[in-house]
Amino acid sequence: MILLEPFQFAFMQKAFLISAMVAVPTALLSCFLVLKGWALMGDAVSHAVLPGIVLAYVAGFPLILGAFAAGMVTALATGYLAQNSRVKQDTVMGVVFSGMFGLGIVLYTAITSDIHLDHVLFGNMLGVQAHDLWTAGLIAAVVSGVLLLSWKDLMLHAFDPAQARASGLRVGLLHYGLLTALSLTIVATLSATGLILAVGLLIAPGAIAFLLVRSFGQMLAVAVVVCLGAMLTGVYLSYFLDSAPAPTIILVLTAIFIAAFLRRLARVRRAAI
Repeated sequence: MILLEPFQFAFMQKAFLISAMVAVPTALLSCFLVLKGWALMGDAVSHAVLPGIVLAYVAGFPLILGAFAAGMVTALATGYLAQNSRVKQDTVMGVVFSGMFGLGIVLYTAITSDIHLDHVLFGNMLGVQAHDLWTAGLIAAVVSGVLLLSWKDLMLHAFDPAQARASGLRVGLLHYGLLTALSLTIVATLSATGLILAVGLLIAPGAIAFLLVRSFGQMLAVAVVVCLGAMLTGVYLSYFLDSAPAPTIILVLTAIFIAAFLRRLARVRRAAI
């Protein structure tokens, strides 16, 4: 049967598997980023890992280590500069992000390598290897577990940092812990969606859930369901459309967001009548 044809190929099976793996942590994290107003932080970190990848290649280290190191440097530098200067956080993120991404491009063009920049930027979901699955699975399990165990503390910190500090929570630990989870999650999605499209997974699920539900607990659950469904649907459709899975997934998430927005708009108009 032609509808079941995508499930017969090993590369498609791996694409479905890594999609399911990264859907949970990206969806959970997107809720906190949307609530905290850190949508641009995901964009900044996802682009800024490029110089770490290039330097890791030159030094002969695993690319994942370079990506994580660069992501952490970017996240910590952004958080420190925003907290200790008069410059607003979105401005700091723009400066750090553009500087790191520019450095990565310069380093990439300055060396001779067999790294395909397209795969780094846009992912290579149909070419994932066993070690990519193990890496994504391990990071996804750790990040998802930490977020689920501490979601109430992180929610309070994201919604009202002053109240969180008054309640005795270790605000600094929560702040930099969330940045660490962000960097790890981007590393997990590196082989799947790449650097550029990873930001879509870190924003869209939380934004969609925010439009559909009113409580944060429900928001987490809806975001996971939406992200998982969109990723599996995107991979499935890409086979028949003969398109790359990652951008197809983003298009599916965009369509769901538009539908959720129109539903919300219709409900507001009905309530106003």
